[in-house]
Amino acid sequence: MSTGSKNRLLGLTKELAADWAATKDHWGDAKSQEFEKRFIDDLMAGVTAAMTNIDALERVLDKVREDCE
Repeated sequence: MSTGSKNRLLGLTKELAADWAATKDHWGDAKSQEFEKRFIDDLMAGVTAAMTNIDALERVLDKVREDCE
């Protein structure tokens, strides 16, 4: 994944977080809390884990490229 793609993923995730915060201004019942715990929290944790793994993979790929030159 290129840096541009990573930045796009981060930007879209931030946009989703902002949209969800705005949604919670109008939807604050138990179902919204359930939705957040079931979907939003898991998604945000998944994005964080993915970014960590993408960074690690990029370091490995950089090393492989360097070793092949």
